[in-house]
Amino acid sequence: MGYNDDLLHTEQIIADRKKFFLDLKSNARGKVLKITEDVGGNRDTIMVPAEILGDFIAALTDIRATAEGE
Repeated sequence: MGYNDDLLHTEQIIADRKKFFLDLKSNARGKVLKITEDVGGNRDTIMVPAEILGDFIAALTDIRATAEGE
């Protein structure tokens, strides 16, 4: 991912001292969700290909249900 990528959508989540940036981007290889965690200026990033977002969201939904004791 570089500076010429097209930003299609962005969201930000703030939790305590952490910020999460969710950026849907498009480039020559397709679409990707870039998830960045910022804690006091230290950043970690993962990239999730758009074609597996459904699986990614389903896994997060399962984790949420477990965490909430459902």
